[in-house]
Amino acid sequence: MRVISICPSNTEIMEFLGLTDLLVGVDDFSDWPEAVKSLPQLGPDLSIDLDLVEELKPDLVLASLSVPGMEKNVEGLKARKIPHIILNPQSLQDIENDLITTAEALNMPERGQEAAAQFRNRLENIRQKGSLARWKPKLYWEWWPKPVFTPGGINWLTEVSDAAGAENVFKDVELASVQTDWDDVLSRKPDYICIAWVGVRKQKVKKELITNRPGWEELDAIKGDRIFILEEELYCRPSPRLLDGLEKLHSLIHG
Repeated sequence: MRVISICPSNTEIMEFLGLTDLLVGVDDFSDWPEAVKSLPQLGPDLSIDLDLVEELKPDLVLASLSVPGMEKNVEGLKARKIPHIILNPQSLQDIENDLITTAEALNMPERGQEAAAQFRNRLENIRQKGSLARWKPKLYWEWWPKPVFTPGGINWLTEVSDAAGAENVFKDVELASVQTDWDDVLSRKPDYICIAWVGVRKQKVKKELITNRPGWEELDAIKGDRIFILEEELYCRPSPRLLDGLEKLHSLIHG
């Protein structure tokens, strides 16, 4: 089968299924695994070139609604009658289900069941380790600095925090993404600051941009130099790679 992925998390699902070799095109932001970088690039995920998609004659396009604004691509695929499935993962359970859904759409249901079991077992192993933690630190996650965006209660990073034996300081806000300000963060007194700016490589994020914020010098996280500049690709994409991020987070916090 000829498959196109128009979102990085979908591309990563294909790799987790061991089916990357079926891909014949990807969006511009798909950068893992390394092999996909040599494939035709079809534009940024919010503005896919559907003429190019059609030219590649896909048997299936993996679309997604996990990023706001992707609806335009889905409408275009429908209008052109290009075969596709739409994923919209918001939780770790959704990601597990998407492995099954994608494999079924590719007529390889057993592969989906195997990958889902693998995902579930690995997640359970880390959860068990996390549950043994004597201290459950409060984490502030930052997706964007101005305006400030952070994951709320109904987001995979709240689950990732819990599984790592920690707690998202914004888990009480029943939203997937929360727009807030630095004073609100300050009032919640996080023990750790986890920076993963969407679309920004960790090498480009300077720690002083965090430590120099007004009033933040009184935070224990700043005093104790408990600031993690993290790989956004391991925390901001709803794909099985979140497990890599989770294992890394557990290790950073609990050693």
